[in-house]
Amino acid sequence: MGSSGPINGLISARDAGLVACQRCGQVHPLQTRYCTRCDGPLQSRDTESLQKVWAWLIAGMIAYIPANIYPMLLTSTLVERSESTIIGGVIELFDHGSWGIATIVFAASVLIPVGKFIAIMYLAISVQRQSAANRHERHKAYEVVEFIGRWSMIDVFVVAILSALVQLDTIATVNPGIAAVSFALSVIFTMLSAQAFDSRLIWDADRMQQ
Repeated sequence: MGSSGPINGLISARDAGLVACQRCGQVHPLQTRYCTRCDGPLQSRDTESLQKVWAWLIAGMIAYIPANIYPMLLTSTLVERSESTIIGGVIELFDHGSWGIATIVFAASVLIPVGKFIAIMYLAISVQRQSAANRHERHKAYEVVEFIGRWSMIDVFVVAILSALVQLDTIATVNPGIAAVSFALSVIFTMLSAQAFDSRLIWDADRMQQ
């Protein structure tokens, strides 16, 4: 079927001959190339959105692998030196009875990143396949991915704080491991992937079914 016509009686900005600036929200006629308010470039749809989404997502997934393999935290004392990975740290917290903190770290380090990977892949694949099913759920998933992105850095913040506070010369020191850098990169790449996704493409996929 054609791609024109309203969805459930509603029309899009493109159908109305309008385009909104992605920077300031100012609405212009569809043929306008630059925003009259902020001079930002106007584009009804980002035709390269999915390519950028997949590129950043794959980079984030690759960076997430060493983030779980290598140590996140390096602790040195007078008598010993220990290295803690993300999962190892969660297990140690559980063993010491800090269930609440362990749960938060596990959620921020494992559940949220993996959930974001799955959600972004689901959004990208559904748009590529022009699926019209669960369009409202897809928009909700996109909003959730954007909202929780900032909380994925909790591990990196904890490592940074510990590294800054626990520096007792020869008695005890805490330093970030290579996993901290990898994890930070993974979070940043995933956030860029989510931001590169043009949510308006979801409606276009719906309209192809009309």
